[in-house]
Amino acid sequence: MANGTIRYWAAAKAAAGVAEEPYEAETLADALDGARARHPGDLVRVLQRSSFLIDGDPVGRRGHETVRLAEGGTVEVLPPFAGG
Repeated sequence: MANGTIRYWAAAKAAAGVAEEPYEAETLADALDGARARHPGDLVRVLQRSSFLIDGDPVGRRGHETVRLAEGGTVEVLPPFAGG
């Protein structure tokens, strides 16, 4: 298990009610499952539409269960943004 930080932006931050929180997880899928369990409701919907950065690198279309998390890493949750 790796320990790190999830950072929520824009609508994800509003839905979670926090800007960031710790995770303990092996994969992105595990970290997101934990976030859903801690914040049922709006965050679950926002996560379905969000993109993610792991330590600054985009996840893209990779399966979340295949994305390993590093000790001390950061997961950025980026919901769709309006405008440019």
